[in-house]
Amino acid sequence: MPTRTANAAWNGNLLEGNGKVQLAGGAFEGQYNFTSRFQEGVGTNPEELLAAAEAACFSMALSADLGNAGYAPVSVETVANVTVEKVDGGFSITTVKLQSQANVPGITQEQLQEIANGTKKNCPVARALAAIPNWELTVTLVGE
Repeated sequence: MPTRTANAAWNGNLLEGNGKVQLAGGAFEGQYNFTSRFQEGVGTNPEELLAAAEAACFSMALSADLGNAGYAPVSVETVANVTVEKVDGGFSITTVKLQSQANVPGITQEQLQEIANGTKKNCPVARALAAIPNWELTVTLVGE
């Protein structure tokens, strides 16, 4: 299996410095700084990148799990929200919230929810982020 690579650089002190992160494959390069991470400033941040990774992983894994259960998904779209908060004098990622919509002919909402619950526990990025204490999942059947 392949190993994926990204790199990041930081210049200056924490509050006034800035950094750049880029994916080795060239698909993304972005700036980050204190305000883009801990406030609402312009730029990206590690939590946003984790959200993108989880949204992509969950959508792909749910499609696979639906196929393995005998369904033919037309599409799966997921928004992931990752929350960082000050906890015990330091910052921690406290919550991942997934909101997914799936167009899957012939499935009920209850069947979709059951499969999605399994996907939430087993997609590789979610497994890597298992130490995050709060996970929420909303999955909605669309189409048909």
